Amino acid sequence: MKVVGFAGFSGSGKTTLVEQLIPALKLRGQRVSVVKHAHHRFDIDHPGKDTWRHREAGAFEVLAASPKRMVLMRELETVVEHSVHDLLAQLRADVDWVLVEGFKQSDLPKVEVWRQAHGKALRFPDDQHIVAIATDTPDTLPESIHCTVLDLNRADDVAAWLVDNAERFEYCTPLSLP
Repeated sequence: MKVVGFAGFSGSGKTTLVEQLIPALKLRGQRVSVVKHAHHRFDIDHPGKDTWRHREAGAFEVLAASPKRMVLMRELETVVEHSVHDLLAQLRADVDWVLVEGFKQSDLPKVEVWRQAHGKALRFPDDQHIVAIATDTPDTLPESIHCTVLDLNRADDVAAWLVDNAERFEYCTPLSLP
């Protein structure tokens, strides 16, 4: 499987780009999964629903399945900052691409999502794992940028670039994982 990270500051457009890349890659015959880093407590189920009630009652894991969907929720007894590699190991291996949103400190090859209008500095100069920058203002990038620059507003072009460069994103499990 190929794995690519999308890193950038909040509000830069990471979620929108990943959301648009999923159908663009699927149109190219690719099977896609997503791993997303969440900074806050979050719920995918809602108060009063069966999964919420089971979880609130103290279940360690709640697995809900239908003929079209499955979700596994696991309550953690201590605060744990998961490594992206641990989470990738939880996924089925029969996908073509895993799009990883967040995990900006990871050692995965990443596309930096950057908007000059946000006034935030580029991560690129300090992160050797950034292989491309997706931006809506390429003319504002420093001339010293020597990586691929992608149009943030053209997800189909980003998908084409990913597929054309797929060998760069082939995932190898770190040796320290079981």
